[in-house]
Amino acid sequence: MTDFRKETRAWLEENCPPGARGEGQIPIGSTSIELESDVRLWLDRMAEKGWTVPTWPKEYGGAELDREEYQILVEELGRIGARTPLTGRGVNYIGPTILEFGTEEQKAKWLPRCARGEGAWAMGYSEPGAGSDLASLSCKAVREGDNYIINGSKIWTSDATYCDYIFVLVRTSPDKPKHEGISLVLVDMSQEAVQVRPIQLISGASPFCETHFDNAIVPMEDLIGGVDNGWTVGKRLLQFERSTHAGINISGSQGGRVEEDPLRDQVRRYAADENGFISDTELRNRLTTYEMNTRAQTITQRRAIEELQSRAPGFTSSAVKLTNALNKQDGDELLVAAMGSQGLKWDQDAEKEELATLKRWLYQKSLTIAGGTKEVQLNIIAKRVLGLPD
Repeated sequence: MTDFRKETRAWLEENCPPGARGEGQIPIGSTSIELESDVRLWLDRMAEKGWTVPTWPKEYGGAELDREEYQILVEELGRIGARTPLTGRGVNYIGPTILEFGTEEQKAKWLPRCARGEGAWAMGYSEPGAGSDLASLSCKAVREGDNYIINGSKIWTSDATYCDYIFVLVRTSPDKPKHEGISLVLVDMSQEAVQVRPIQLISGASPFCETHFDNAIVPMEDLIGGVDNGWTVGKRLLQFERSTHAGINISGSQGGRVEEDPLRDQVRRYAADENGFISDTELRNRLTTYEMNTRAQTITQRRAIEELQSRAPGFTSSAVKLTNALNKQDGDELLVAAMGSQGLKWDQDAEKEELATLKRWLYQKSLTIAGGTKEVQLNIIAKRVLGLPD
């Protein structure tokens, strides 16, 4: 691996432009978002190298890196502060699912597009009447000639206002038992039959949306995994999603920015005396616990990647995803507590950092809902990881 590391380090040093290092724009593939020049250059260079999806087969735009090589790439990206060249549901959710369940024709059509960042993807799973009980979904697909006609609505379709495509679970056989009559289809969102409405959040941001289908058209060849096999395909996609939330999905471009957690310094800035000492015992204990959990989470993520036998772990992803979300929320609570009344300002007099902290605290309440609720994850862990009875 010494030669691979040297070659990777040299290539990244030469090819990663300054504007793609540190904080900044990360492409999701959306055709409606204009990329900065260095960001576009970085995406094109990494796509040509196969490193936007480094573990995918070369024929579909990847580089066929093994786990050890992938880990080296992530470490070397982090060493120079390089941002991941491409992220989103194309490379992390639907791409790996097509790689596993798609036909050769579907792989050839969709995977190179995902690898090059040609189109952003939304996720059409939950409905107003089907959330945690996803199998109760009612959005339907009716066969007409060589197409399916889609009617119904989806909710919590994150980033749908910026997306070009959406993968959707639909009911194709309403007479079958609810788990057996579902299929997964790929929908072009540019058609007028697809309408998106943002949902305003308490944090002020609106990444979540409602998406409505009124006779939307899907070619038959864009149904993934076979008719009425959507429950199996859809569950596997959820494992890729949870693995991404957990930081252990090696199927897509997980990214490489590795940096120290700034929370300790932020807490000290608000709660420490002139000697840097936090006199509040409870706050000190909470900070220590948070840092221990963060370190344990990082080690667990690394171990999970090293032990993967496929591009996404199985039910382990639920455990790592949940602990990651809970720890982030604990960190938010800790920082808001350290800031005191300054951390609760929501007006023009609030400092930029204070308002950003408050908005992050509110937004990240969604972490134990998005990607599968905390309760669903606990059920999966109990049944599939610990083997407890129903």
